Amino acid sequence: MNKRHFLKTTAALAAAAAFGSAHAQTAIKFQLDWRFEGPAALFLHPAAKGYFKAAGLDVTIDSGNGSGGTVTRVASGTYDMGFADMAALMEFHANNPDAPNKPVAVMMVYNNTPAAVLALKKSGITKPADLNGKKLGAPVFDAGRKAFPIFQKANNISNVTWTSMDPPLRETMLVRGDIDAITGFGFTSLLNLEARGVPAADVVMMPYADNGVKLYGNAIIASPKLIKENPAAIKAFLSAFAKGAKEAMASPTTGIESVKARDGIINVGLETRRLQLAIDAVVASPDARKEGFGQVVPGRLALMASQVSDAYGTKARVDPKAVWDGSMLPTAAELNVLPPAKK
Repeated sequence: MNKRHFLKTTAALAAAAAFGSAHAQTAIKFQLDWRFEGPAALFLHPAAKGYFKAAGLDVTIDSGNGSGGTVTRVASGTYDMGFADMAALMEFHANNPDAPNKPVAVMMVYNNTPAAVLALKKSGITKPADLNGKKLGAPVFDAGRKAFPIFQKANNISNVTWTSMDPPLRETMLVRGDIDAITGFGFTSLLNLEARGVPAADVVMMPYADNGVKLYGNAIIASPKLIKENPAAIKAFLSAFAKGAKEAMASPTTGIESVKARDGIINVGLETRRLQLAIDAVVASPDARKEGFGQVVPGRLALMASQVSDAYGTKARVDPKAVWDGSMLPTAAELNVLPPAKK
């Protein structure tokens, strides 16, 4: 064999190997809970850096329009994995006890629910008790509104009335004075109010987590089919995600570059702040530091299952053991991703 023929053969074999390895990658369709905003950097950064690909995965990440929709689409098989509120996952399980494909949470990301009640200081509302007799507003599917009975019970609130609206009108109606307070994800509604001309100093925010409500927030969920057929792919996904999320939390400005690449019209400064608010409030919260990133505490999960069953009025009681599977979590070293605590 002459040298030229040898080189051509070697190149052909290398190309064939590369072709084979590319086709050996496991395809995973992943849906977020919401639009490409700041917190999406936790997922878009590892994708942009090639960490999923390096783990043998061909991951497609799409935006979402609410946790309930994400849970339903993973249950239907349209998506393999997703990012959704744990309460929405519990609600689906309990309201669809005979569903053949109930998604399961495999990694906790928001150790605390981002849900909060927000009001304007000029309203005179400064604490949960001040909500007695007030008019609250939120979309009917809002996580904070659905879980409000838990917040209400923890803070002895009575006689509130609700006004429903589409998400884009929530903060606008509060600014106009049509309602006294709103529920929403704190890091979303606070910045939305600022975008409508309200300084943060003029906003009263009452996070559920700081007012007696220790619900878990958003988790990575997976279809039972993928869990059964390819748990190694889920573990690889979670390891790659943890690596990228660590970098995005260490440098939010870098993480937002990946969000900007997916949605060129985002306000970079605003979304960088939103990501930092989410990190501080729900990802690297004191509870997350105590329990460990990615983990859940069985007793706390069981309490949440009971609270969601009552507040959401589900058809069946939520079984906490059915909604969580931590067997595919990465090693403790890989889960050491939280940035240093702020002093």
